[in-house]
Amino acid sequence: MKRLPLLLIVSASIALAGQIFGGTLMPSSYPAIGKISKYDDRLDDLISADAKIEVIASGFDWTEGPAWNKEGAFLVFSDIPRNVVMKWTETEGLSEYLRPAGYTGNTDYGLEPGSNGLLFDSQGRLTLCEHGDRRVSVLTKNGGKRTLADNYRGKRFNSPNDLVYHSNGDLYFTDPIYGLPQRAEDPRREMDYCGVYLLRPDGEVVLLTKEFTRPNGITLSPDEKTLYVAQSDSQAPIWRSYPLKNDGTIGKGKVFFNALKYKGDGAGNPDGMTVDRKGNVWATGPAGVYIFSPEGDLLGRLETGEHASNCTWGDDGSTLYMTVDMFVCRIRTKAVGVGF
Repeated sequence: MKRLPLLLIVSASIALAGQIFGGTLMPSSYPAIGKISKYDDRLDDLISADAKIEVIASGFDWTEGPAWNKEGAFLVFSDIPRNVVMKWTETEGLSEYLRPAGYTGNTDYGLEPGSNGLLFDSQGRLTLCEHGDRRVSVLTKNGGKRTLADNYRGKRFNSPNDLVYHSNGDLYFTDPIYGLPQRAEDPRREMDYCGVYLLRPDGEVVLLTKEFTRPNGITLSPDEKTLYVAQSDSQAPIWRSYPLKNDGTIGKGKVFFNALKYKGDGAGNPDGMTVDRKGNVWATGPAGVYIFSPEGDLLGRLETGEHASNCTWGDDGSTLYMTVDMFVCRIRTKAVGVGF
């Protein structure tokens, strides 16, 4: 069992004054953790000086893949070890949304069998990167699951990790080895590389690159002309950017930001990310969530004090929701996320 940080325990004892709804504690205010570090004055246009990183839910094994449903005004996120997708709303708190979420087999499948990255498509259907079933799937409106892709040229994916949709229906996703029970040495592994892929609406799977040792988070710029990919490699913790061609494939990439000198600041590697309307990139990495200008300048960092894995926009588009180890957090910002 994980022990809660002292900061959270103290904050919770002061801030949690709530009511019980259906067995769920509904706080009238939330405990705050971490701090905001400013590296550039441009951060003032994105976050207020008094903004707080709030813990809205806790007690999970390892949270990932937050996604906001606009129609229903709720958040979903993966708890990978527990093989479940959870749902959270401001008024109703927590509930299970989907179980099993990423593995439907009948044998043990290691420590991270569940779903990872989540995203609602243009029809409001939940799209999932599934570790255990090694596929990208979609949860249809009637509740059934459909496989979108589970292989490249007949070889099964390692464990799809994160994803982003283009407005034309193209789906980009990463495929590292984190979901395989024995990871790189797993005998079930069918590929000797970790790829970044394009899934076209007609079902064609295109390998974009296999230059990443551990591809992870992925997102698009607001104009959909640049693809960003994170590499969760402790020896080379970087984000790369690629120009998109007219056919959806990528041109020559470059290092967008190298976080090697920040590795000693706290837990984590480049992981999940999102962008705001002005093209700023909000990306989880060592010690928290990094905020980059479109040019790759580090403007600031949300230092969560725990291992941050992913983030997404919600509410009216100005709230950043973050999955942080055993927590789900949020912060109010002055920015507005793409798609709002």
